[in-house]
Amino acid sequence: MEHGPGHGQHAGGHAGHDPEQFRRRFWLSLALTVPIVATSQMVMDWFGYSIDLPGVRAVGPVLGTVVFAYGGWPFLTGGLREVRERAPGMMLLISMAIVVAYLASAATSLGLFDLDFWWELAALVTIMLFGHWQEMRAVGQARGALGALAALLPDDAERLDDAGQPHRTPVAELRVGDLVLVRPGGRVPADGRIVEGAAEVDESMITGESRPVSRAAGDQVVAGTVATDSTLRVRVEAVGADTALAGIGRLVAQAQSSGGRAQALADRFAALLFYLAASAGLVTFVAWTLLGDPDQAVVRTVTVLVIACPHALGLAIPLVVALSTALSARAGILVKDRLALERMRTVDTVLFDKTGTLTTGRHTLTGVATTGATDSATALALAGAVEADSEHPLARALVAAAAARRADPDAPVPDPERPVGRGGDPGRPAANGFRALAGRGVRATVDGVDWAVGGPALLRELDAQVPDDLLRTTGQWSGRGAAVLHLVRLPEDGEPGVTAAFALEDQVRPEARAAVAELRDLGVRKIVMITGDARPVAEAVAADLGFRPGVDEVLAEVLPADKDQAVTDLRARGLTVAMVGDGVNDAPALARADVGLAIGAGTDVAIESAGVVLAGSDPRGVGGVIRLSRASYRKMRQNLAWAAGYNVVAIPLAAGVLAGAGVALSPAVGAVLMSASTIVVALNAQLLRRVRLGPD
Repeated sequence: MEHGPGHGQHAGGHAGHDPEQFRRRFWLSLALTVPIVATSQMVMDWFGYSIDLPGVRAVGPVLGTVVFAYGGWPFLTGGLREVRERAPGMMLLISMAIVVAYLASAATSLGLFDLDFWWELAALVTIMLFGHWQEMRAVGQARGALGALAALLPDDAERLDDAGQPHRTPVAELRVGDLVLVRPGGRVPADGRIVEGAAEVDESMITGESRPVSRAAGDQVVAGTVATDSTLRVRVEAVGADTALAGIGRLVAQAQSSGGRAQALADRFAALLFYLAASAGLVTFVAWTLLGDPDQAVVRTVTVLVIACPHALGLAIPLVVALSTALSARAGILVKDRLALERMRTVDTVLFDKTGTLTTGRHTLTGVATTGATDSATALALAGAVEADSEHPLARALVAAAAARRADPDAPVPDPERPVGRGGDPGRPAANGFRALAGRGVRATVDGVDWAVGGPALLRELDAQVPDDLLRTTGQWSGRGAAVLHLVRLPEDGEPGVTAAFALEDQVRPEARAAVAELRDLGVRKIVMITGDARPVAEAVAADLGFRPGVDEVLAEVLPADKDQAVTDLRARGLTVAMVGDGVNDAPALARADVGLAIGAGTDVAIESAGVVLAGSDPRGVGGVIRLSRASYRKMRQNLAWAAGYNVVAIPLAAGVLAGAGVALSPAVGAVLMSASTIVVALNAQLLRRVRLGPD
């Protein structure tokens, strides 16, 4: 999270205090403030009632002192810190106000003045505690990104002894050179090299590649990736801080700590108001003393300093923050970093991760081609039967498509994460003898005939030739980045024959097109898509989304560190960048960007590294964040203008500049005006409810 110098001191004023401590201080101060206000002689005169109980006059001094000492402690220590750092801000202004109010009230209780400020002191401390409590809740950004990265690693690994027998071993005890066993569906516990076995490895959390990649003996694998379909034996080459996952963690930490420093608006006004109030108080005291009225000099000076109490100023931003975060949460937009929300209004470039953000991250069937020996429905049914027992993501997509085609030839393809099983799909051809060919495909027997389904590696192994007419079609599919699977008949004698091919592509989210169009309507200059996928895949998705050639950009085949660098490069070109992503590999870029937005269905790491989370996984939420940012910033400026304007008018009147004309602002009237300014600020903040955050 970024803080400007002023805000840094502001935050530093309550360093060591978490939102829970401010909450406790607020509720206790509020409980004590009620009887203080109720027993105030000024308040009783206003409302025409009286309380005649023994000791009623001691309520203000006793309870007010408790509120001052307990509730005001964070502000007093914060103000002292600002004095030491010679950087006056909100904390010093609040400290000055409550100290003056306390001293004036104590002097009144001793009979030295006639200023009833105990209720004003208690109300000021309570309101400031509430504002800071709400602010801290809204701007507190979780710092659990590195812990979420560590959660990707398994707690234990199966280390093989000299006899080849596996033994459960904590990952922390692994050493370079150890041999570990990674079972199907298990995560690789450390960076290493495969010494035995072959498998399709899901590396999407690290590389951003949307489909599993084949890894065999001699290939490197990294910690946190998943062997989807076969067992691997891996020789450990890096552990702990030397792993690629740990490297991403360092990038996250570096990006989080390298942001620019921005001056918070409230602290700018607080610093100016402090100098204004202090100067006005000094001038008032000197002027009335020179006029020969020392008593009036004291009263007027105290009135000036008390009337400068930043009730409205202290709530101007926290009220807007609290309301905007609550409204956005109900719309599925979770604001973790208030400064990120403020910066969103200036964003002119939105950088989208492709997989899982603009696309679903799951493959669906987009094309079927046959050689003419069989029709597409039959070919799809056969392929679905052969792949029925496979857990590979492409296999699930093929099985789901086959089931949907049998149920209704015109039905849309269902979610491949929920394929129809055997018991619910009696129309599927019966298959037996299923066998997975690690890294190549699968084979099975359907109605007494052997079939295989797989990609180019399977064709090379079988030495199967693709007919020219089918080859032209699959070439077009591959050209746009689709994954291509072939259905191969395996006769007992004779050459294998390719009878059909299937195109499977990562599905573009239906709402992604609307999100891109809406961002243009909001004035975003450039939309960029970044992905670890091959360029043909990325270009096909960009065309589908309506990217503008020469304006929008596509960054393909990008490694994790390059995503972080891509954000840096865009910012170096003078662009204000919002990054939208969902994977571990997006975390450094999310932290590096001016604003990081995580898709809520993504990983914990991405969510922890972002300033804003789109809980509903709908990219249209980015437009809602921009609208909320612009509206909330507008309300903040309006509230600050009102709060500052009130002081500009009220302080001279409190100083008595028009006393010669019979116009003087008494402390009581000043207190009423102060309360009125707070009400105006609160009502103005409520107008944020009119902002449209979700899609129409």
